[in-house]
Amino acid sequence: MTNSIDLKPEVVIYTDGSCLGNPGPGGYAAILKWRDKIKELSGCEAFTTNNRMEMMAAITALSYLKRPSKVTLYTDSIYLKRGLEEWLPRWERNNWRTSENKPVKNKELWEQIAKLCKKHEVIWQWVRGHGDDPLNNRCDRLAKDAIKRCL
Repeated sequence: MTNSIDLKPEVVIYTDGSCLGNPGPGGYAAILKWRDKIKELSGCEAFTTNNRMEMMAAITALSYLKRPSKVTLYTDSIYLKRGLEEWLPRWERNNWRTSENKPVKNKELWEQIAKLCKKHEVIWQWVRGHGDDPLNNRCDRLAKDAIKRCL
């Protein structure tokens, strides 16, 4: 029998990023669900890209967790999901260079996410943006509303 102290909390996270223009002012948001609790987080940057906002949403959400957790993270960003599951290991092996031997864009954010993924057990799930998922749609609205704080 496993001691309940050893069990990691199971958290569901939805993330989204948004940008007016690309680059331009951007916002990001995350919704964290743990048991019957929901926490919404958001932020903005005055000049950024959509990909950076997608990444900031994940970083903000994972950083919010106080202890190592089992996380199912939903994102509508193929860039974020593929980056973590496919490209990151190769970039780390190649000293943060792409297959074309160019520097990886957003390296500092990828490094932050990689560090957080070592702390938490993260399962990345892709969800179609602007679809039928109410939490993804709520996250999208929060990210767009966050932009207004930076205008």
